[in-house]
Amino acid sequence: MAAAKTSGLITALDIGSWKVSALIAEVSDSGDVQVLGTGQRESKGVRRGYIADMDATERAIREAMEQAERIAGISIEDVWVGFSAGGLVSDIASVEVELGGHRIEQDDIDELLAAGRNSLDPDGRMILHAQPTLYTLDGLQGVKRPLGLHADTLGVDIHVVCADGSPVRNIDLCVRSAHLEVKSIVASPVATGMAVLSEEERELGVALVEIGGGVTNVSLFAGGMLVGLTSIPFGAADITDDIASAFGARRNQAERMKCFYGSATASPRDNHDMIDVAPLSADDEGESHRITRAQLIAVIRQRLEHLVGEIAKALKDLGFAGPVGRQVVLTGGGAELKGMADYVQGVLGRAVRIGRPRGLLGLPDAHSGPGFATLAGLVHYAASDPI
Repeated sequence: MAAAKTSGLITALDIGSWKVSALIAEVSDSGDVQVLGTGQRESKGVRRGYIADMDATERAIREAMEQAERIAGISIEDVWVGFSAGGLVSDIASVEVELGGHRIEQDDIDELLAAGRNSLDPDGRMILHAQPTLYTLDGLQGVKRPLGLHADTLGVDIHVVCADGSPVRNIDLCVRSAHLEVKSIVASPVATGMAVLSEEERELGVALVEIGGGVTNVSLFAGGMLVGLTSIPFGAADITDDIASAFGARRNQAERMKCFYGSATASPRDNHDMIDVAPLSADDEGESHRITRAQLIAVIRQRLEHLVGEIAKALKDLGFAGPVGRQVVLTGGGAELKGMADYVQGVLGRAVRIGRPRGLLGLPDAHSGPGFATLAGLVHYAASDPI
C-alpha cells in the first residue's frame, strides 16, 4: 500500500473537456519542485469546461489520481484544482486608508487589506482570487513593499477573479466525491501564467491564449499581474468534430488525423499526400476512402479562421493594443497543432510563441507540452504560498 506523506507535497488536478490530468510534486528546502508522479484519463463528463456528468468525471478523477499515486508511491489526501470554464471575470479593486504621516507597520497593511476585501462586490459571483498587487503611497503608484515607510495615505490594488458559483461548486463536489479534499480551486489563467510566462513578460505586458478542448481563455498580463480575461466557448475539440463530420470518420480517428497529419499552414505538397479514412461504423461493410492532406488542412483552417478571429476580437476588447500588446503566448492542447504559432502570428500581426511548462524537475516528456501548462501552473501557484 502507498505510504501517506503530506509534508512539502503538492498535488495538482486539471479537469478539462478533453482530459483529466493529475500531478504529484514535492518542494525541496531549496525551493526546487520535483515531479513524483503523473496520471491522465480521457474526460467524458465535461462539456465546455463545465461538469455535465458527475459519475463519469468522478471516475476519471479517481483513475488519474490512482495512476499518479501508483507512480509516486504515495497516497494523496488533498489537491489544488484548476477551473477553466466560461464565466471567469477579472477586476481590480482599489482602497485607501489615512495614516496621518506615521511610519507604516504591519497592522496598517493588515487593516488596509481587510478593508479592501470587505469592499469587494462580486455581483452574485464566487470570488476565486483576491490578491493584493501593488501599493500606493501618497499617490505614488507601484510600491511593492510599503512596510517601514512614512505616508499620509496608503492604498492598495486588489486583483479579483470571480466565477459563476454553480460550476465551481460542481467541481468541488466532484473532487470530494472521489475522496479528495480541495485545498483551493484556482482559475486556470492565473495558474497557467505562472508556468509559461516569465516575470519580465508579465511586467511588460503579454497576452496568454489557452486553447483547451472546449474552451479558449484569453487573458492579459501587465504590471506583473493578470489585468483582464475573457472566455470563448470554442476549442480544439471543435476542430476534431469538424474533421469527423467532413470525412465521415470516428472522433478518435479524426483526433489522430489532426495530430499526425493536420497543420495550421498549407504547402503545395499537401495535394499529393494521401490519408486513409476508415469507415464510420465498425460493422460498416464499405471500404475505407482516401483524402488529400490539403483537404484535411482546409477543414482545419476554416475552423481556425473563426477561432482566431474570436481571439483577435477578445484581445481588442481587453485593450491589448499599442506598446503593451507586444507578444502573444499560445498554450493549451490546441497550441500543439503544427504551424499554429505561425498561423496566429500571421492573422494577429504580433509576435507569437508557444508556451510550455517550465520550472519542474523530472516532468515526463509526455506531460511537457503546452496541453499540460495549467497542471504545471497549479503546482507553481501552490508552491508560491498564496494568501
